[in-house]
This record gives sequence, structure tokens and C-alpha cells, in this order.
Amino acid sequence: MTGGPVKVLIVDDAPIVRNVLTKELSRDARIEVVGAAEDAYQARDMIIERNPDVISLDLLMPRMDGLEFMEVLMKHWPMPIIVLSSIVDDHWDQALRALELGAIEVFAKPNPEDPVAFKAMLARLTDTLVWAARIDMNEVLQKKKIQSKPSPLKSPSLARAADKIIAIGASTGGAEALRNIIPLLPPTTPGILIVQHMPEHFTHSFAQRLDQMSQIEVKEAEDGDEVYPGRALLAPGDHHMRLKNKNGKYVVDIVKGPLVSRHRPSVDVLMQSVADTAGAEGVGVMLTGMGNDGAKGMLSMRERGARTIAQSEETCVVFGMPREVLNNGGAETSVPLPDIASKLMSLL
Repeated sequence: MTGGPVKVLIVDDAPIVRNVLTKELSRDARIEVVGAAEDAYQARDMIIERNPDVISLDLLMPRMDGLEFMEVLMKHWPMPIIVLSSIVDDHWDQALRALELGAIEVFAKPNPEDPVAFKAMLARLTDTLVWAARIDMNEVLQKKKIQSKPSPLKSPSLARAADKIIAIGASTGGAEALRNIIPLLPPTTPGILIVQHMPEHFTHSFAQRLDQMSQIEVKEAEDGDEVYPGRALLAPGDHHMRLKNKNGKYVVDIVKGPLVSRHRPSVDVLMQSVADTAGAEGVGVMLTGMGNDGAKGMLSMRERGARTIAQSEETCVVFGMPREVLNNGGAETSVPLPDIASKLMSLL
């Protein structure tokens, strides 16, 4: 990427979406919208002519859908892609597939009748497009290739695991990072709580996908769910998740509440609750992501005696959240992604 504004190409078959996005994104001095294509063929011509830094891509399009287009691009012309799609419930697997193919982030188009949600989404989308332009996609795709298949990890003793709670925070690039950690964990791993910044409805499909790959149970959290060894709960999109102690058992509260650190679910909300409820029995993990959500919460965990680690810079898609917790003393150490699962087991 050269100096000057980030060159964005919008690809969407709906004229109204192209117009609104062009107008709204152009308000930000950091962005120059260099084109708005109605399908993959027009987009291909614009890429050759206008050389964008980053693409905003809808998945459900005529002639060639977004996934096919992504496969072609990643093979011949790798560039950062942010998916912005009005995906309906039965198509969430397409969004997951987009992340597997190398999409940096997936956004759900908000309901135009909800101006607050629209404004919040636009602020995050704009920041993400600017961030994404700095990412070297050849490097990202190379990292995906070299993720080795580590051997299954030794189980911690159940007696030791019963009181421990693992809290994991992740944002941009986190879906892929979690896929490289959760499936390696043995069935006796302590209860895990995960906040991954994702749109509503998407978290359900993502939890199912992780569950199919893993030795532990992974589910989208519901209010009152119990936390115990061999189970990971993923905060549902657009809801905060907090750990509570109820009659001597760990359970989760799922609440709507205001945005915290610009997010709902927020890593700060989760980690603060783990600091308050589990104290020194907590273990915090901060994965790749943009911004500083979780920095305060993880520092609280460490101050209460919890063990804490952050993903190392060279293995992050975006070294934002991990950098913040290393800078403020919230994380004891940084660990490369392929070693995080084994480091977790050693901390237990």
C-alpha cells in the first residue's frame, strides 16, 4: 500500500448499497472509493484498472457468487477482502467459508431502519478497511499453509481443571486463530469462555463448526449455561457474556447492555467478570484483533493472580488487541499461535 488514502473497491449487486457505501465511506479522509462494481466480472476489470488496496464484497451475487470470486482472487491476485453481506440464516456457512478462504472480517448488513446499528457498523467497517489495507495477503495465505498439525495434547487432571476458567478474546483474524487452538484441547480442559467479535446469528454457526472439529463441546452460550471442564461457550453475537458463581457452580449471564469498548460482545466485559468471579483460578488468552477491547479486563485478571498470554505479533492478522495487553502489563508473555494450546495446558 502506498501513502495517501486507502483505495477501496465496493462489490455489491444492489445499487442502493453501492450508493450508500460510496457516500458514507467517502466521508472519511482516510478512504478513497475507487469504484463500485455490480458483479464479479465488473469488479475484475476495476481491479486491473484501478488497483484497489482493499475490497468490500457481498457474497450473494448473480453470475458469479462472492465465494467463487474470492477463490479466483486469492489464487491469482491476493488482496484484503472484507465481506459485507445480508446473509440470511441458512447461508452463514458461506460466511465461514469466506473466512477460511482468507477474508479478513465478515460484517452483516444492518437493517437500514436501525440508524444506530448502521452508524456503529459503518464506524467499525471504515476502521477495518483502513487496517486491512496494511495487511500483506501473501503473508497471511503463507501462514495458513504452514499451520502444522500438532499432536493432541496431554490432558490435565480433572481435579485440577475443575476450578480453572479460561477466558479467550479475539477479533479480526480470530476465527482462524481459534480453529488452530480449540480442536487441539483434550476433553479434560477446564471450562472455556470465548468472545469473538462476530455478527449476530454468525456465532451459532461458528460454534457448531468448532464443535465438529473438537474433542471438547463447543456451543453458543445461552443465559444460565453451566461452565465445566470439556465445554467451551462462545458469546452470542450482539450480547455480552459474564461469568457468575451460582450456588457454588460457574454459570454465564447473557445480557444485551450498551456497547463496551465499542463492542457487544465485549472481551472487557467477559474478562472483568472472570477476574471478579474466578480470581487467581483464571487463565486469559488474547488473540489477534483490531483495537483495544479486553486490555482493561485482562489487566484486572492478572492483578487478581490469573495467568495471561497474548498471541505473538508475527502470527497475528492484526496485532492490535494483543499489543494493547502486552503494553499495559495485562499479558505476562506473547506466544506464537501454533504454541498457544500447549502453553495453555502448561499453565494449568
